[in-house]
Amino acid sequence: MQQKVFWIGICLIVASLVLRWMRNKFKGKIMTKIVKECLEWADTGIVALILSFFIMTFIIQAFEIPSGSMRNTLVEGDHLFVTKFIYGTHIPFTEKVIWKIKKPKRGDIIVFKSPTDPKKDFIKRCIGLPGDKIEIRDKKVYVNDEYLNEYYTIYMDSHVYTYTKDDSFLSKNYRVRDNFGPIVVPEGYFFMMGDNRDSSYDSRFWGPLPSKYVKGKALFLYWPLKRIRLIK
Repeated sequence: MQQKVFWIGICLIVASLVLRWMRNKFKGKIMTKIVKECLEWADTGIVALILSFFIMTFIIQAFEIPSGSMRNTLVEGDHLFVTKFIYGTHIPFTEKVIWKIKKPKRGDIIVFKSPTDPKKDFIKRCIGLPGDKIEIRDKKVYVNDEYLNEYYTIYMDSHVYTYTKDDSFLSKNYRVRDNFGPIVVPEGYFFMMGDNRDSSYDSRFWGPLPSKYVKGKALFLYWPLKRIRLIK
């Protein structure tokens, strides 16, 4: 989104320069009036885009839930605000983070770049922190060998997939869904999982999330109005 705003801003700046050239080049009364009005609109658009770019980059950004992986905490079509600065500010168009206020903690709902396709954004819950031992046994999550009591999860499939002699691609993916690990989360990484455990593409499949991909913390659900609330 920031890149779109950036390029729109560049186009408006170019348009503003062209209009200024036209204003000086053509002295006709009608032409001057038209160019002047267009120039005012272009300048207003540039200021608005600069403010938008600053807000979306450093402060807060709107996000729409694209899938059912976080049901029933967040459902498809929910619109929410994400704080961009709480975990640190990303320098635009880089992965460098500065001014970190706090680190993600277990239970935080986080928006991040997809590790498999950085052009897409995912939203999941942080389950494991750096140094944590993560294991899933028959759908139950254990952190550092202690059962993690998760009131927010749902399970749509009653079947539990376990290890079998079948090494097909499908079988492997179902096995890690319900039985995974143990692994230790590396330094600088987080273990992310969707609340809809039987229908979430998360760290069980693509591994721990690099901290450089973290974009922000889900803060406030503002649409639809009947679901408006702070996100915890």
